[in-house]
Amino acid sequence: MKQSTLFIIFVILGFCCMAQTKLDSIQKLDEVTLSDTKLKTFSNTQSVLKLSDSIIKKGNPLLTHLLNNNSTIYFKENGFGMVSSPSFRGTTAQQTAVIWNGININSQLNGQTDFSTVNTKIFDAIDVRSGGGSVLYGSGAIGGSIHLNNKVTYKNENTHYVGIDYGSFSTINSTYKGHFSNKRLSVNANVSYLQSANDYDYVNSNNTNLNGAFYSNNIGLNLGYKINDKNILKAYSNYYDGQRNFSLQVSTETPSKYKNRDSRHLIEYLGLFRDFTSKLKVAYLTESYKYFSNTERDSYTDGGVNTLVLKYDISYKLADNITINPIVDYTQSIGEGSSIERVKRDITGFNLLLKHTIGSRFLYEITTRQEVTNNYESPFLYSLGLKYEFSDFYTLSVNGSKNYRVPTFNDLYWQDGGNRELKPESSYQLELGNKFTYKTIDLSVAGFYNDITDMIRWLPTTTVWKPVNTDNVKTYGIESRLNIEKSINQHHLTLTSTYAYTVSEDQERKKQLIYVPYHKVTAALAYNYKRLSAYYQYLFVGEVFTQSDNNEKFNLNAYYLSNVGMDYTLGNTKSFKVGAQINNIFNHNYQSVLGRFMPGIHFNTYFNFNF
Repeated sequence: MKQSTLFIIFVILGFCCMAQTKLDSIQKLDEVTLSDTKLKTFSNTQSVLKLSDSIIKKGNPLLTHLLNNNSTIYFKENGFGMVSSPSFRGTTAQQTAVIWNGININSQLNGQTDFSTVNTKIFDAIDVRSGGGSVLYGSGAIGGSIHLNNKVTYKNENTHYVGIDYGSFSTINSTYKGHFSNKRLSVNANVSYLQSANDYDYVNSNNTNLNGAFYSNNIGLNLGYKINDKNILKAYSNYYDGQRNFSLQVSTETPSKYKNRDSRHLIEYLGLFRDFTSKLKVAYLTESYKYFSNTERDSYTDGGVNTLVLKYDISYKLADNITINPIVDYTQSIGEGSSIERVKRDITGFNLLLKHTIGSRFLYEITTRQEVTNNYESPFLYSLGLKYEFSDFYTLSVNGSKNYRVPTFNDLYWQDGGNRELKPESSYQLELGNKFTYKTIDLSVAGFYNDITDMIRWLPTTTVWKPVNTDNVKTYGIESRLNIEKSINQHHLTLTSTYAYTVSEDQERKKQLIYVPYHKVTAALAYNYKRLSAYYQYLFVGEVFTQSDNNEKFNLNAYYLSNVGMDYTLGNTKSFKVGAQINNIFNHNYQSVLGRFMPGIHFNTYFNFNF
């Protein structure tokens, strides 16, 4: 470890010394408002869905709800507000990376992020990147990645936002976001509180969701300071504290609950020079939990991980149309818990990224990554993407990559069955993208193929469950996205829609993986007239298998949901917005996890104040 750390420090110092030799001119600053600049710079050959601020501020604040209604990702929910796991292009929850301001925040314990613990309203931008991204974002970015970003800008602003939501099941969410900036200093603060009794009645039943209450607190502070025109210092910080009871399937079950606290801190130094940008990041992440198997008792099991991330990259312009970006990073994670003895993981990564634009219509991207660690054998990762604009109407893109997911601490070190011989999951991926643009109509259609090997599964042995590398899974399908806008005088209509056809097949059994629907459709029609806004949302999810043998007796039926909403803006400066949303307006009875019933018709009201 000491040798790895010394090597990183040596490389960083070497690059910093190089940076001091080029102080001739100033690079434009419009690219530095987001910490995750790689999302824009090296994702030109893959699909990226950007969710606008107006969409984020409407309706339910949970990330599950936002993405379920606006993307092709399928979610397994153990009830409203309960554990929520994504399936992106037919992959597992551990194969979807969640990126906070450029840093992968998937749990080191179980390898995933629970999307019901993420409050969307504290972020300024949320993007969905489809396809492999392990070279850029590390372990888990096999199906795709979700990007949560906070902006740091220098626009001489002093703005404040207060949002208050109240809905069914005594659900309350309150959010404050404040931004102050001048030409040198930027301060962005946010606070959010969410709670719900979550005691909804099951549709067509006399039963009620028992032991479903939850709450969460989020506090964030993001700072930026321009030391001068060539040197910028930024800091991002977020603290999460939450508690969630686990809903009961039958009233005789023992009620349980789960508490977790997470903190994320990131300091970034940015140097802007004539031909290159120098960036140093230092991040410190903590995650901890307590699980109470009986809410009436004080006894619990616990666990936690502290992670340190050092990353240095230098983006160098070899020419006006060629950018090369070497990156070196180091990650140290230390975990300990009731079922895991104190363990440590050190990973050193070396990356090389290249982007070359030829003329005004063609570009290609090449990215590579090699890791060094003593916990497992690391694969060599790479990605090649091509993009050609045949005309203003049609653009073709092709991307191929090798991606991976490392074994988690639970996989390797769980006292009752961890397997230290596990290999990382790996995948070979190919994507063909087509984009059509005509006036105010945008249509994108992408075909994808993903061959995943050494998938990690926990299987029963003679005495305990144990994780092993077993599966070979192939996923393939089509994703499409449509956006149409039409304005007539002051009337403005917008239609957006997504469709996904996904096959995710276990190559040994030749069966579809459980909880992967063949079909998913979303659609939204929005109408705006002066101060009035109204919208209709539609979601269709095809039937899913819940048994690995695809036994149709245990299928979950296809379902569709409809939501409607309306809001009106008040005030001379249009600073007040009052709105309401009704979800599942046809009161459909549905489940996304067997035996876990979702709510019927329910409402949410919101009041937004900008000053």
